[in-house]
Amino acid sequence: MQKKDGGQKLKAFFAKVWFVLKLTVKWAYQLRSLVLSIPVFVCAAALAIRNAQLLPQYVSAVTVGENQFLITRSVAVLVPLALTCICIVLMLCSKKMLYPWLVSVLSLVLPWVIWLASTFSV
Repeated sequence: MQKKDGGQKLKAFFAKVWFVLKLTVKWAYQLRSLVLSIPVFVCAAALAIRNAQLLPQYVSAVTVGENQFLITRSVAVLVPLALTCICIVLMLCSKKMLYPWLVSVLSLVLPWVIWLASTFSV
């Protein structure tokens, strides 16, 4: 048997480290849509729970002159959550996942807007 010198041992060690690093990056790249969708869904669910507790029974959606269009609390809570979930599903099904992810992140503004509109209605 031949003895490996220090340079060959070091080279073999770095080859193993490189292999593990490449494998980790490959898995992270393949699971990127799942990794990006989990925080968005958690935030959307937290905002839905918050709005379900804070919103009044009926929320004024549109006020035109003397007329008001009222929606129920459940609609005001579930529609933004459903919109975010649809964007997440589109992201998981799409090869270009950054655009639906951006839309789903921007859709997280909708529960805040509904809450502000119901709190500070004119």
